[in-house]
Amino acid sequence: MSAARPGAYARGMPTRSRAALVWGEVWRLLVAVLAGMVALAAVAYEYDTGERVFHEGLWALDALVGLVGLGLLLLRRRAPLTIALLLGAASAVSITVVGATVIAVVSLATHRRWWRIALAGVVFVVAGWVYGVMHPVVVDPGYTPLVDVVGGLVVFALLVWVGAYIGLRREHLASLRERAETAEREQASRVAQARANERARIAREMHDVLAHRMSLVAMHAGALAYRTDLPPEKIAETASVVQSNAHEALTELREVLGVLRETDGVAAEPETGGRPERPQPTLADLEELVDEVRTSGTEVTLDVRAPRVGELPEAVSRHAFRIVQEALTNARKHAPWAPVTVVVDGEPGEGLSLAVRNPVRSVGPEPTPVGAPPPSGLGLVGLTERADLVGGRLAYGSAGGAFVVSAWLPWAP
Repeated sequence: MSAARPGAYARGMPTRSRAALVWGEVWRLLVAVLAGMVALAAVAYEYDTGERVFHEGLWALDALVGLVGLGLLLLRRRAPLTIALLLGAASAVSITVVGATVIAVVSLATHRRWWRIALAGVVFVVAGWVYGVMHPVVVDPGYTPLVDVVGGLVVFALLVWVGAYIGLRREHLASLRERAETAEREQASRVAQARANERARIAREMHDVLAHRMSLVAMHAGALAYRTDLPPEKIAETASVVQSNAHEALTELREVLGVLRETDGVAAEPETGGRPERPQPTLADLEELVDEVRTSGTEVTLDVRAPRVGELPEAVSRHAFRIVQEALTNARKHAPWAPVTVVVDGEPGEGLSLAVRNPVRSVGPEPTPVGAPPPSGLGLVGLTERADLVGGRLAYGSAGGAFVVSAWLPWAP
């Protein structure tokens, strides 16, 4: 397929290469020349046989006007009406220009501007009548110039029909191509939107995963810097916790970034072996999460009142786990001294309820925990988005001397 020229459409015509445009003009000129020579030969034959009257001095003028008409034909795309009128008028004195006139009329009819077509038709028919008067047929006793008028109308109507059909076909092809291009743009837009949604999901996962790990690292590292009186075995134990959580954070970060590279169309690194992404945690892993938080020194009470929690849809269970994880991380960051209570309740048809509660100090400002990471301000926003994603809701704030993060997620029966 040849390269398309700039500009999607020109007057309803599909894009074509420069070579195709040049060839389109060349073959039209050849057709105009051939038609003009055939018409001139027919008139010359009638003159030789005595069937038509023709003035001797007009042969050169006829050929010259036909030659000029070929030049005007090249300008029909810029001024279709003007060229059709000029060539139609020229056909009153030249039979050689008839080929160029026919092509100009067809070209004008492709645009289907009917008042322009009517104007060109008047000129076309009148010019034919004038030519018949100047060069009458003398052999046929029934011949009158009115025959040229009727014949001109019939020929002109046929040319208009051909031109209108070509114009409709061009517009139809242009509309099909435009639909295809629109579909491609919409598909590209959907792909871009899907990629953006996937990036947002990955960003939420990265925040939830790393905030949990790095809060543990920051707290234990801060404790090592603050408590200089710890025995060597306690220091070694705390350092081991810092090391293991940092290693887990790096591993999970690597997995998340691997998924991010895959969304950009880049294959996973060779050393990963193309292994599938590790399954995301769900409420089935809640006990393990709570045990991990307890090892960091935070007192956590887990109360699961939903015996059928294992029947939760995977998406809801995954979001519920992340909500609890982020709430525990916030509690550990802002109130490491306070015990935390986690309540999971609900059943199919009523929904899943989550509540994470920790007491707040009643007097004085909250002390900043040693080694606590700076707040990002995005954790609770991310939790709200997670709840919204599955059609649930989330609320947080102080109530009854405690800070409570509560969520409700739909659980279909």
